[in-house]
Amino acid sequence: MNDNRPILNVWGAEHTYRSRRYLKGVDLTLRAGEIYALLGPAGAGKATLVQAICGRIPLSAGDIALVGQNPRETPISRSALGLVPHAMALYDHMTVRENLLTFGRMAGVHGRTLRDAVRQAMHVTRIADYEREPVGRLSDGEQRRVNIACAILHSPRLLILDEPSVGADPVAREALDGAVRDLRDGGMAILMATGDLDLAGELADRVGFMREGRKVLEGAPRQLITQAFGEEMEILVQLDEDPDGDDMVVLAAAGLERRDRTNIWTTLDAGAYATAARLDRDLRQMGVVPREIRVRQPSLANLFNMVADWQQAA
Repeated sequence: MNDNRPILNVWGAEHTYRSRRYLKGVDLTLRAGEIYALLGPAGAGKATLVQAICGRIPLSAGDIALVGQNPRETPISRSALGLVPHAMALYDHMTVRENLLTFGRMAGVHGRTLRDAVRQAMHVTRIADYEREPVGRLSDGEQRRVNIACAILHSPRLLILDEPSVGADPVAREALDGAVRDLRDGGMAILMATGDLDLAGELADRVGFMREGRKVLEGAPRQLITQAFGEEMEILVQLDEDPDGDDMVVLAAAGLERRDRTNIWTTLDAGAYATAARLDRDLRQMGVVPREIRVRQPSLANLFNMVADWQQAA
C-alpha cells in the first residue's frame, strides 16, 4: 500500500438544494499525519462540505473518496471516519469511562480491544483524571475532549472536528491543542472546520479559506501570510478612551482603523517599528497615553480580512 496516498480526496464538489448552490466546485486533498483547517464565515459552505464528506448529503456534481471509496455509497469507507460534532454528543448522567465504553460498542469495538482503546483515548485526550466523573459536571472544554476520545475509539483514519475550541478556557485549550497534535503525529488525518483563526494558525499544516461555497485560497499558514504581506508587520494601538478629533487625525494619518467595536486600532506597515514610535510620541504630545502599542507578525485574521476584501471587490 502507498502510504502517501491521500486519505481524503474531494473533486469539484457541488451541492444544490432548493435552487441554492451551497458548494461550488470545491477540491480538497488530505493525507495521513496532516491537519487541515477549513476557514470561513457562517454560510461559507464548511458545514455542507463536512456533511458531504461524512456521506450524509449527496453531491449535485463532483466526487468524494475516503480511503478510496465513496462515503455515501460504501459503509466501510465511513468506518474510517471519526466525527466530533459542534454540539456535544454525550450522556451527561454517565461517567467519562461509561460514555467511552458505550460509544466504543456503538462503533463495533468490544472486549479487551475496547478496554485498551478507552485507556489510549483517555491518555491522548488528557481526560484520564476525569474517568469516574459524570460528564455533566465537566467544563465545556473537558467535554469537548471527551467527545474527541469517543470519536477515535475505532482508530479512524480521518478525524473531523467541527468547531473544536468552542467553550474551551485557556487550560482546556492547551490540552486540546496537545491532543490534536498527538493524533496528527500518530498518523491520523485531521480536518477542522473552524472560525477560530488562532487555533488554525497554531495547529494547521494547511488551511483553506471558503466563501460563498467556494474555496478561494489554500496553503500553509505562514507561507500564505508571507506571500500576502511580505515585510509588513501589524501595529496595534489600544487606547483607554475614544479618541477625539485630533487623536483621530493622528491615527488616520498612520492608516489605523478601529477593530470592530473595541478601542484597539490596527494597521499593516513595512516600517512598523518606526511608525509605532512616531505614533506613541504624537499621541503623548496631545496628552493621550496609549494603554499599549504593539508590533507583531501578521496573522490568519489579517489574511482572512484581506480575502474578504478581495471577494467584496470581485
